[in-house]
Amino acid sequence: MQAFRRLPAKPAPRYAGTVSLLLRSAMLKNALLTLLAVAIAVGLGGGSVWYTLNAQSGVGAIRIGPWTAFPAVGTPDADPYSQARVAREGVLALGRAEGLSFVAERDSAGQPLRRECAYAIEGSFPTARFWTLYAADRSLDVSATGKPRPAALHSYEILRASDDTALITTSSRPAPGNWLLVTGTGTLYFVLTFYDTPIASSTGLSDVRLPRIARGSCDA
Repeated sequence: MQAFRRLPAKPAPRYAGTVSLLLRSAMLKNALLTLLAVAIAVGLGGGSVWYTLNAQSGVGAIRIGPWTAFPAVGTPDADPYSQARVAREGVLALGRAEGLSFVAERDSAGQPLRRECAYAIEGSFPTARFWTLYAADRSLDVSATGKPRPAALHSYEILRASDDTALITTSSRPAPGNWLLVTGTGTLYFVLTFYDTPIASSTGLSDVRLPRIARGSCDA
């Protein structure tokens, strides 16, 4: 009976190690590209939501000159972004029957508002039982002045011209007439809120006129 001899094992091809290394490199590259794509998607998505919630424009916004309002805020018709904005800020939104708030982040020339600059807010104000105007920070809270005088005015203390228009000067230095104290440097917002006013209705905004905002001198 013929005996079988065990054949010697064939040596592994020379290129086997190179192929294995290339496969591992390709898998690592795919994993890194996947992580990078996820990071970019999360960053862009989060950034777009942040911008939408902070910008005074977008879905549901009504713009009149430099002033912007969201009439649907505080109503069942509010869009998801408006609802998220109210929930994040923790504010009590006004319903249509209660009033309407306008926010300005630029002057009438389109320049961003700055705390170190003086402004003239001049023109007519819509009919309302009561309205307020205040200088605000990025959170739309009343801007701190560091002095007993707040950065806010209301309709009962405003001096008006014979044609029922008013001129309000905003600056860090006292000004004659209606003066709104604003101090510091950096970004500035004006918040103008009308209470118990017909403009809060959907038909009342068609012919509303709001005051202009003109920049004066700025501190260096």
